[in-house]
Amino acid sequence: MVHIKIQLTTNKKEKPAVSKLGFGNFFTDHMFIVDYNEGKGWHDHRITPYGSIFIDPAAKVFHYGQTVFEGLKAYSTIDERVLLFRPERNFSRLNASNERLCIPAINEEKALEALKRLISVDREWIPSEPGTSLYIRPFIIATDPSLGVAPSKSYQFIMIMCPVGSYYEGGIKPVKILVEEQYVRAVEGGTGAAKTAGNYASSLKGQELAEKNGYSQTLWLDGKEKHYVEEVGSMNIFFKINGTVVTPALNGSILPGITRDSMIQLLKSKNIPVEERKVSIEEVVEAYHNRTLEEAFGTGTAAVISPIGELKWKDERITVNNGDIGEVTQMLYDTLTGIQNGSVEDSFDWTMTL
Repeated sequence: MVHIKIQLTTNKKEKPAVSKLGFGNFFTDHMFIVDYNEGKGWHDHRITPYGSIFIDPAAKVFHYGQTVFEGLKAYSTIDERVLLFRPERNFSRLNASNERLCIPAINEEKALEALKRLISVDREWIPSEPGTSLYIRPFIIATDPSLGVAPSKSYQFIMIMCPVGSYYEGGIKPVKILVEEQYVRAVEGGTGAAKTAGNYASSLKGQELAEKNGYSQTLWLDGKEKHYVEEVGSMNIFFKINGTVVTPALNGSILPGITRDSMIQLLKSKNIPVEERKVSIEEVVEAYHNRTLEEAFGTGTAAVISPIGELKWKDERITVNNGDIGEVTQMLYDTLTGIQNGSVEDSFDWTMTL
């Protein structure tokens, strides 16, 4: 058991109304911090009042982007339990990102124990209304105050939490996606498979262009040929073509989504054919013309599933399932959200009760 010093706040915040939550706008009363120094390792585990952190302006995180993060949720059930969804996978993926960014590995068991303690301290912040949850953001920053281009010798691992509202306040609705032709998000051999800040910074321009053209998200193609589908926005993508669900295979430039993996397992459990392979944008367009493109959706922690009602590639608008949510998409959304909130039996042993 890891020793965690706990300093409780003497000035609790007023909790916002559920209708005003949104995503990532309000933060709980406390946060978790642990330091790393070369030769000493990770040390000084502590829970403190939520507040500003003070690091040197020469810290490597500011200049060379040596940072990684994760995102997961805690859910309140009808019978007042608190559930985490596959949290061990998040800390495992965090270490995979650490390896790529030359950041020392964390102890995954200690990190999970620290998260449980943090949630127990701020348990009253977990909203209970349908569709709401407590979003958890673990992240690591390089704090070494040196401008030499080399891995940092010191780091901070921090976890903050925020109550979030329902992603689909008016019910789950399909979105419109613009296929990006000019910019790329990542390439094989780069950092695309790591959850690091630079990947998201490089995606902002495409997102900006999509929104200017009336689309909510960007579909990224591969960085070499701009031929193969990779990700949509910050989500993995799936297509149902002629009865089979296909999703781009993990190739080093695609984030290995935990929701993605869960969807694949759910599909297999329902005996729905699913393939992980290369998917070209031309194949998707051809399936549309052949009337075999039946459904499309993105998957991620925030939305769970985001059904796609329209794709725009070059001058062509591709309408998916008449712009409506598909039967398989709806089933996956209902099943996974049900497992997460405790209303559907968890036959996969994915949830953890606190």
